[in-house]
Amino acid sequence: MAASFRPTAVVFPYTKPAPAFAIPPTMVGAGICSELGNRKLPVLLFDVMDTIVRDPFYHDIPAFFKMPMRELLEVKHPTAWVEFEKGLIDETELAKKFFKDGRAFDLEGLKECMRGGYSYVDGIEELLYDLKQNNYELHAFTNYPVWYMMIEEKLKLSKYLYWTFSSCTLGKRKPAPDSYVDVLNHLGVEPASCIFIDDRLTNVEAAINAGRRLLA
Repeated sequence: MAASFRPTAVVFPYTKPAPAFAIPPTMVGAGICSELGNRKLPVLLFDVMDTIVRDPFYHDIPAFFKMPMRELLEVKHPTAWVEFEKGLIDETELAKKFFKDGRAFDLEGLKECMRGGYSYVDGIEELLYDLKQNNYELHAFTNYPVWYMMIEEKLKLSKYLYWTFSSCTLGKRKPAPDSYVDVLNHLGVEPASCIFIDDRLTNVEAAINAGRRLLA
């Protein structure tokens, strides 16, 4: 899903992109896409997991632990992964806290499973390429731990976007309202000049609400 930070934003479902990207004339006429100096607007903020990159946690990790997802969600620690995503604990501490009962597991095996599961969502790399060729400014805005570097090593997302906003460096996660404010302040753009793309409706709605508050 995608949304502008503008208060009049429309949320629409993500669909597989066409091979080529074009700016609809109505967008240009409405002033949504413009250029200030060498900076082309709008700035595009992409969530990463299950928006650009297949998320192994949901697809592969239950099999790694040899349990169904429902059981995994019941036995894992309720906050350990979130703390890891926010950079509050490192992977060694994650391994100690991952399960409620403190059971040991193969951390390196888990990382290898994650690494093996990373791949581009169908059709998205073509879209990123076309956006880059059209000189759009693309940034990652993702809830993910330092393991985002494993994604970069395998898929080279930096060919298309900047790894600017990861929760492990921000210390905040979407949909926290101040995370969106921090992003806009860092970019130095108005809400109307920024479009956010995410697969979770909660995060998209939070972006719209952040735009409303900033423009109030």
